[in-house]
Amino acid sequence: MIGTKIICLALGYVLGLFQTSYIIGRVFNHVDIREQGSGNAGTTNAFRVLGKKAGIMVFIGDFLKLVIAYFLARLIFGEGVFSMYAAVGCVLGHIFPFYMGFKGGKGIACSLALMLCINPVFALVTYIIGFIVFKIWHYVSAASLTMVVVYPLLMALAYLYGQESLIISGNFGIYLGLYGFENIILMLIITVITYYKHRENIARLIHGEENKFSVKKKV
Repeated sequence: MIGTKIICLALGYVLGLFQTSYIIGRVFNHVDIREQGSGNAGTTNAFRVLGKKAGIMVFIGDFLKLVIAYFLARLIFGEGVFSMYAAVGCVLGHIFPFYMGFKGGKGIACSLALMLCINPVFALVTYIIGFIVFKIWHYVSAASLTMVVVYPLLMALAYLYGQESLIISGNFGIYLGLYGFENIILMLIITVITYYKHRENIARLIHGEENKFSVKKKV
């Protein structure tokens, strides 16, 4: 069991190494996105530096690699907690790619993908809350930090109140009854890592210095 979990972590990490923003920046814009804008190799900086089309491509690429990691682990190892370990590995690969000096993105697109994989209904609720936060304050970081807290909270509430059926959504769902606590802990690990990567954003939010979302008009 432990060996399989390690394999899933490694599988996810390898898939997470596909740095969409870095590749698109190099291939189509001939820039190293880590040297532009905020220096973050993620979706928000891609929108700001590379433009709308490139930003959308980056989001889709980062989103899909988590989905692939999640369901590939399920296909190979079956139902259970293994998909979650692959997902955590993918987030780690995205945030800490070894070949880029462990300087990648912040894991939001991957986290949003994982939410959808676990339970589309909970994901939709979380997305809506995040969207509301963004529309009010126009800070992507605030919306992102809100969503990665809301989702594990929904998971925990369903688990604590014995509503495991709320987590089941066709082939997408995870049954929390058997692996519930472990799944929630893994999701919380992603939340903690996300907050760590956003520590500078948090400081700027507190001091009212955070940049509001903007998109480069020309690619």
